[in-house]
Amino acid sequence: IPKPEHAKEVQAVRNQFVVYQEKKPGSIELVAGSNEAKLLIAPDQSERHPDISVYTSPQPEVADPWSFWIPAIVVEIVSARSAKRDYEEKPEEYLSFGVREYWIVDSSKGQMTVFTRWRGRWKTQVMKASSKYRTPLLPGFLLNLKRVFTAAKRK
Repeated sequence: IPKPEHAKEVQAVRNQFVVYQEKKPGSIELVAGSNEAKLLIAPDQSERHPDISVYTSPQPEVADPWSFWIPAIVVEIVSARSAKRDYEEKPEEYLSFGVREYWIVDSSKGQMTVFTRWRGRWKTQVMKASSKYRTPLLPGFLLNLKRVFTAAKRK
């Protein structure tokens, strides 16, 4: 189980999605945490449980939707143990699964790396802690990174 600081950062990102979802009904079908959704990555059907999965399409009408239901956005909050997987393994897995954007939030670096699907590959952009990120997948959504990075700071 990650440290409480990790959970606070996850919550700070998730809260911003939920506020958007409430303001724009029908824009987001589901904002799921790591214990609420899974991605089954082919060919071996290995499982990934992202910190946050944002689904903008309805759930497929199948017995086990996790092999078919593709989140539009996947967010990973980096911890010391997950950094290598988050940066090196997961990007290609999420690309092959069909995820449209993959965000890596890294408080140790004070940045978020955004992977955006472009011509069958990832195009990357690095956002600094003071930035606000707009995704074209959710018109009007604005992720306040400062809010995320200060969420875990002890007071």
